[in-house]
Amino acid sequence: MASSSADLFVPAEPDRHDALGSGLQPVERSFIQVIRVTTAMIVLPVLIGAGVLEFALVGKGHIEHGAILAPVLALAAFILVFLPQRRWRRWGYAHADEQLRVARGWMFRTDTIVPFRRIQHIDVAQGPIERLFGLASLTVHTAGTHNSIVTLPGLTRSNAEALRDMMRLHIRREAE
Repeated sequence: MASSSADLFVPAEPDRHDALGSGLQPVERSFIQVIRVTTAMIVLPVLIGAGVLEFALVGKGHIEHGAILAPVLALAAFILVFLPQRRWRRWGYAHADEQLRVARGWMFRTDTIVPFRRIQHIDVAQGPIERLFGLASLTVHTAGTHNSIVTLPGLTRSNAEALRDMMRLHIRREAE
């Protein structure tokens, strides 16, 4: 029995429909914290550098206290408070009996559909920050060179493993 396109994807949360597109599920909300921590690891050296530069220039009498560090701290606070949630809102996925769809991005939107029959292998990975928040990433490897690796972060470990097992079962059935 053929399925309609409405049957292929699980509907998204109503308030996220416009950000993700029709039929996409959001990644886990705790992925915001993962984004925040990884972003903080990038911002921290910049803050340290700004502090060192300001200390050196204040010591020589070239600038006043806070001339460099205050704007850098304000920018860092904005980046750490507002941008992770914005990035999280731009991730979505859907799966059907025969394909996985992963969408991400805001300015440069990427919407990738991976037919299960093209999958060569599937990884479930969990780094230390993801593990801290109980999340994992599902990585699908396909044949070819362009877009041959599709990664879906921000899933609970059990959801990532369930997706992997469902895809593996589908591939195994198709091979028989």
